[in-house]
Amino acid sequence: MNLDKSVSKGYRSGFISLIGRPNVGKSTLVNQLVGEEVAITSPVAQTTRNRLRAILTTPKAQLILVDTPGIHKPHHLLGERLVKSACSTIGEVDLILLMLEGNKPPGRGDAFIVNLLQEKNDIPVVVVLNKWDQVKLHQYEERENSYKNLCKTNKWPFFRCSAITGEGCPNLIEFLSEGLPLGPYLYPKDMVSDQPERVLLSEFIREQVLLHTREELPHSVAVNIDRVEDRINSKANGTKKTMTAILATVLVERKSQKGIIIGKGGKMLKIIGQGARMRMQKLLDGPVYLELFVKVVPNWRSKPARLSELGYKWD
Repeated sequence: MNLDKSVSKGYRSGFISLIGRPNVGKSTLVNQLVGEEVAITSPVAQTTRNRLRAILTTPKAQLILVDTPGIHKPHHLLGERLVKSACSTIGEVDLILLMLEGNKPPGRGDAFIVNLLQEKNDIPVVVVLNKWDQVKLHQYEERENSYKNLCKTNKWPFFRCSAITGEGCPNLIEFLSEGLPLGPYLYPKDMVSDQPERVLLSEFIREQVLLHTREELPHSVAVNIDRVEDRINSKANGTKKTMTAILATVLVERKSQKGIIIGKGGKMLKIIGQGARMRMQKLLDGPVYLELFVKVVPNWRSKPARLSELGYKWD
């Protein structure tokens, strides 16, 4: 990788891990800070499964934002590996961004994560009270004090933010930049994500499943990219056009779930494919032919070999 290291003497760079419960808005905040949709989002909890690194390069610093799965009580092997993945980043970064839902009172899940971070007291923590746009003015002081009491420390700075509107994000970026160690670019200046292309393609499909199917279904879904190839189509006028052909399999655990994803007459699968194809065409900067298959693999979330095949290792 050829990096331009000709940066100013006071330039900073480093890794920042976003830690929090499921559905607190970590992926949405990553997209807001970077200015591009590099992480998939949905209203469904536990959307993030892969540790994604998003890169924000400014004139002052390069921030590598590590988006992690939400920390929760796992109910299967996949859940255990997701939580292990999130927790393992705590000792591997320069800063921790603890995300809490400012529009709700603190819960037991928040207390568990706070205690976990306080055990690692050698790593700086910045607290973000997200969804602050949903907090009423008369609740501001009470809500912020409730989270400060939870954290039981004056060492952690607090920021009020909205990952949706961008409120508070410029000040947060400035503060995080100043907290990173001095150093050159760690990634090329124009790079916004380190995810392999196939991972991004599979995530685009899973995102559409999360958006369009029933709430109880998404956690049982995984996507495997079977093949990606360039096809050259010749037109009648002699011109040639390159199209990317993608074949992918959507895995579910029960036959009834397969029926939900396919839908009556294949309508739901078509909707999922259309939405995913639009995201893919932006990524690949060209036309995409996408063919989806749905396969039933009972209890795949509890099978180590199947999880490894899908990239959920973290051993």
